[in-house]
Amino acid sequence: MSRTTPRTDGGTEDDPERSVTPLELFFDLVFVFAFTQVSSLLAHDLTWTGFASGAALLAALWWAWVGYSWLTGAVDAEAVLPVRLVVLTAMAAMLLVALAVPDAFGDDALLFAAGYLVVRTLHLVLYAVVAASESRSAVRRVAPGFLGGPLILVAAAFSDGAVQAGLWLSALALDYGVVFVRGVEGFRVTVSHFVERHRLVVIIALGESLVAIGIGADGLPLRAGVVVAALLGIVLVVALWWLYFDYVVLAAERRLARERGDARAALARDSYSYIHLLMVGGVIYVALGIERTLAHFDEPLGLLPAVALCGGCALYLFGHNAFRYRDHRTVSVPRLVVAAAVLALIPLAVRVPSVAALAAVTALFVGLAGYETVRSEHRKRLRAAGTDAG
Repeated sequence: MSRTTPRTDGGTEDDPERSVTPLELFFDLVFVFAFTQVSSLLAHDLTWTGFASGAALLAALWWAWVGYSWLTGAVDAEAVLPVRLVVLTAMAAMLLVALAVPDAFGDDALLFAAGYLVVRTLHLVLYAVVAASESRSAVRRVAPGFLGGPLILVAAAFSDGAVQAGLWLSALALDYGVVFVRGVEGFRVTVSHFVERHRLVVIIALGESLVAIGIGADGLPLRAGVVVAALLGIVLVVALWWLYFDYVVLAAERRLARERGDARAALARDSYSYIHLLMVGGVIYVALGIERTLAHFDEPLGLLPAVALCGGCALYLFGHNAFRYRDHRTVSVPRLVVAAAVLALIPLAVRVPSVAALAAVTALFVGLAGYETVRSEHRKRLRAAGTDAG
């Protein structure tokens, strides 16, 4: 059971030592598959429309995951048998949603939307039944948006073209906007549990990049160029991991722990539920760029794969800076510089062999990680604080 500690606003907050449960890890597996499906869709539809469709699908899938990350932080779903069964039912519905992703704007649109509605409805039902009274009140306040968005997607399944796109945009705007406009007062956040869930989902996204290396090299003879491209790809993924896990998560967790009550919930909403989508999305687009590089290592990248590789890297760093600004009201100038530099590489990436473009991007990220590791005073202060606390 989770211990509780007094809160300054008169309630109780879960002890920050609470960990992610095996049920949550099991539940996340279906999102691993869903993210893989988005990557596959992007790889098979290298058009601007395909990119936009992938972004919309990722936003919808991410928001479903976000809802359950808040829910399982408030309720120990594994310990209560009926709750466990409902979560597993939602997992089955989410599998159908993931299966429908490749044709979610075509023949499988209704399957995607109906399954998604079931996933989101079960989330609200669980909150309404088992959460604390103040959380139930908060859920009732945002329920019109949380149900309205999926219902609009059901309507979108019966349309196509511009009408379908407009309905999708409306659904996402309503779903994401309701907790911004109506607030998250009444929701509660257990810091260690909440941060750990998001660390794990970043790992899932980075795992997509590693899978992309295997997919890109599938069926190719392991010539020197393929081996070099694969090594560059994994070094880039390691650099992405390093930039997030070396000290960013330490600073963010301590910042979140300093807040209490509704202020903590608002910070969690902004820094994690909203801003982490930029990072996860960036990594998934980087995975596409790596895959295309492996498949055509001795040819220039096309425009869209170049945008995926370089733009995904830039989006990842912009997400980091948005995260830092929301938490600390500061930005990392080196990360802004590197983000601008990788965007400037796009015209080069469509002219030189793709392995050379990947090498340039990787060099920038390794250099950034090395610079911050050696020179960052912020990192040194965090490490020193951790040592003193120990």
